[in-house]
Amino acid sequence: MSTSTQRTVTLIEGDGIGPEVVAATRRVVDACGLGITWEVCRAGRAVFESGDATGVPAETLASIQRNRVALKGPLETPIGSGAKSANVTLRVMLETYGNVRPARIMPGIATPFSDRPIDLVVVRENVEDLYAGIEHMQTPDVAQSLKLVSDRGCEKIVRLAFEVARSQGRRSVTCVTKANILKLTEGLLKRVFERVAPDYPGIEPKQILVDNCAHQLVRRPEEFEVLVSTNMNGDILSDLVSGLVGGLGIAPGANMGDHACVFEAVHGTAPDIAGKGLANPTATLLSAVMMLRHLGAFEAADRVEAAIALTLQNGPRTGDLARKGEGVGTERFTNAIIDNLGREPAGWQRKAHAPLVLPKVERDARPAPSRRTVGVDVFVEACTTPAEIGARGARLCEGTPLRLKVVTNRGSVVFPPTGAPTDCSDHWRYRFVARDPKADIAFSDVLALLGRIGEVQRVVQVEQLFEFGGQRAFSLAQGEE
Repeated sequence: MSTSTQRTVTLIEGDGIGPEVVAATRRVVDACGLGITWEVCRAGRAVFESGDATGVPAETLASIQRNRVALKGPLETPIGSGAKSANVTLRVMLETYGNVRPARIMPGIATPFSDRPIDLVVVRENVEDLYAGIEHMQTPDVAQSLKLVSDRGCEKIVRLAFEVARSQGRRSVTCVTKANILKLTEGLLKRVFERVAPDYPGIEPKQILVDNCAHQLVRRPEEFEVLVSTNMNGDILSDLVSGLVGGLGIAPGANMGDHACVFEAVHGTAPDIAGKGLANPTATLLSAVMMLRHLGAFEAADRVEAAIALTLQNGPRTGDLARKGEGVGTERFTNAIIDNLGREPAGWQRKAHAPLVLPKVERDARPAPSRRTVGVDVFVEACTTPAEIGARGARLCEGTPLRLKVVTNRGSVVFPPTGAPTDCSDHWRYRFVARDPKADIAFSDVLALLGRIGEVQRVVQVEQLFEFGGQRAFSLAQGEE
């Protein structure tokens, strides 16, 4: 690597085994003679204990924003307190919208799938979906979590998935959703995928439902190349995929965005072995391989990856990967990798990598569609029966531009009666719609109706019902026509 490619990288040692696996990784990277300068910063447990509830000091964020690249150990989030995850804070504050998790069968690691040519990448949206963490107890019995999915967020992650495929010479990208049930949120990713795919004519676009994807991953994992998904589905699938090839101890990852990229292992802090010199640094080492490719140091990345593979094949291996009684500590394993730099296992195939181009997604310049308010959902708390609450709702909207269409409980119509034996909670939804099907309901009419309802019941949430471009922009309840 020439001096023109020298870089400063933010280094976060992390908690638990973090300092040990990060130190091992730093030794291996330094042994490549790349001239990388490490800027050591803090995050995690010690920061929480100092009184900073974010777990990420301002100077750490500033370092990552300045250097644009970071290598990070696992971070601990306090249990039983209101502190947010420091990992999530980093992702959100740095807008690292894409989580990239490769999974490849490595020599010397025995799994039920060791004889299968598994080599795939999960590209997961990283800052939206249910992980926005917007939750409310709406009644004493019913909790709500908002699943937020944006068109722009979907386009960024879909384009990133195609760019990952392009940079690695892969032939297909599979969009994984639950769009058959969540037609608006998961369906948005599906629609954006279909819109963007033609921009990548050399890569085959595929689609699959997430439950079927999980099923197929344990039957024919070698048939997948790049998976792209929403945040929660991607989180689950990426751990599943890691299990196919040997577990989280060898699972690398990267959080990628326009402003910074943070490379990290995805395993936890393993406090039971912290400080004992037993930790397996493979996942952090493979994350550093991803980092080196991001920095353009392709030859060094190939050398480190091959040295890891050779060490895993021939040994020594750390205790989690070795036969009982044959495991070695972190230092001896790391020394073996350094000794193996420049060598590779027999039959090892280096994968071609081109620079990964992070997509530039401009603000949507399309004209906004027409909008019409066609009704309102009003969620209320009440200990009552479907018949009683339905009759009450019908009375409350008398003389207004709105009529009661249905009452639902946990998403199913309970009024008018359907005959279904719904086990009702204390959380009810009135769905009021315009009496005139062509009317555009004024917000003042919604407020007036809310005033009536609020006089007799506890209102816990309100959602206006819209049409965009003449298309219904809300879901129907189970049993609603």
